[in-house]
Amino acid sequence: MTDKPVLVPGLDHPITIAKARRRVVATVGGRTIADSAHALTLEEKDYPVVHYIPRADVNLSALEGTDHETYCPYEGVARRGVARYFSIGTDGIVLDNVVWTYADPHPAVAQIKDHVAFYTDQVNITVSAAD
Repeated sequence: MTDKPVLVPGLDHPITIAKARRRVVATVGGRTIADSAHALTLEEKDYPVVHYIPRADVNLSALEGTDHETYCPYEGVARRGVARYFSIGTDGIVLDNVVWTYADPHPAVAQIKDHVAFYTDQVNITVSAAD
C-alpha cells in the first residue's frame, strides 16, 4: 500500500489532535479493555470524534491481531498509514476488527503512533472526569 496517496489535513479536510481533558475508558460486556488519563482526541472534518488511547493503557491480552487492514490518505495504514486491526475476545464475546492502530501514521497525525482506537458502535467508550 505504499503507492497510495498521502494527503495533508487543511481547510478542506481539517484534522486536529489534542490531549483529552478527561479520562477515557473502553469496556466490552462490563470488562475494562482500556483506561487512560492520557488519551488523545482526534477530530476530523465531519466524522465523529475518535479517542486514541496509549497502548500502555490498554489490556492487550484482550486483543487478538487480525489480517484486516484499511487505508486512510490522511492518517495512513498500519504500515505507513495502514490501520492494523484487532478483535476483542472477552467472556464469550468476540468482536471482530473493532480496534485499530497506526504503527507508522502519516506525519500530520504522528501523535497517534502507539495508540489504539475503538469502534464506538461496538465498544462502550466513557469519557469522565480525570483523576
